[in-house]
Amino acid sequence: MAGFGNGTRGYPRSRGRTWSRTGPDRATLGIIGAVCAVAGFFALGIVLGPAAMFCGWLALGRTWSGAARRPPALIAFALGAIDTLVALLSLAAR
Repeated sequence: MAGFGNGTRGYPRSRGRTWSRTGPDRATLGIIGAVCAVAGFFALGIVLGPAAMFCGWLALGRTWSGAARRPPALIAFALGAIDTLVALLSLAAR
């Protein structure tokens, strides 16, 4: 029952409602993205390039501004974009 002081929402600043730690952190995503980008230059660039860009974007915190920029995340996003572009150009050349 929700009456008599027993609310259903709980405390709004509880850990489970604001910062859920269920997925990998930003540093791990940046490193995974950088590894995918470097591996994409050698094999499966059309798949690993967008995966690196996605991991890099998530590691940046889905924003370009602020102090949340991390070098592995920027490297992953930039190399993933270059990797995707090179893969698309090589497919178009065939």
